[in-house]
Amino acid sequence: MVSLGCARPVRNLSIVAALSIFLGACSSFSLGTSTPGPAPEPGVEPELPASIRPDELVGKWGLASYQNPSDRARTEAQAKAQCKQPYVIGAGTSGGVVMHLADQATPQELRLKGSRGGKNYIGPAGPPGGEQDREVISFDGRVLITRFVDADAANRYGNMVYVRCAPRA
Repeated sequence: MVSLGCARPVRNLSIVAALSIFLGACSSFSLGTSTPGPAPEPGVEPELPASIRPDELVGKWGLASYQNPSDRARTEAQAKAQCKQPYVIGAGTSGGVVMHLADQATPQELRLKGSRGGKNYIGPAGPPGGEQDREVISFDGRVLITRFVDADAANRYGNMVYVRCAPRA
């Protein structure tokens, strides 16, 4: 039989053993070994100001598109001919422009976004180059050429050519 003088150390030893087993089974507690956590998400590029201002895009535009770069000049002429039924880019209420997203019947306010690489994008709020954005390929004040970032939309719509219908006011 265990004397009362030895009961306390035996009880303490039992508690320590039970806690050791419990903590050893716990996945968040380890001694010198660690399980790698989930990989950090790649850095999201911050939204920078675009080099194009929204007021430069507001107005009436002839619209056409091409897939083959050699068709660009011909497509610009076709876009100019569309000024009889112009595509209107409106001014948004929060500083953006009102345009259509791919496959959307209703236009909505989109933002002009810049990127670290110097590219400009038009799309909903979020980092530049998002799936719903279109990249501005070129813009000279009279002709705007964009291409959707989403590969499927880019294949269907091609390079969108907007030619200003009226002289700039």
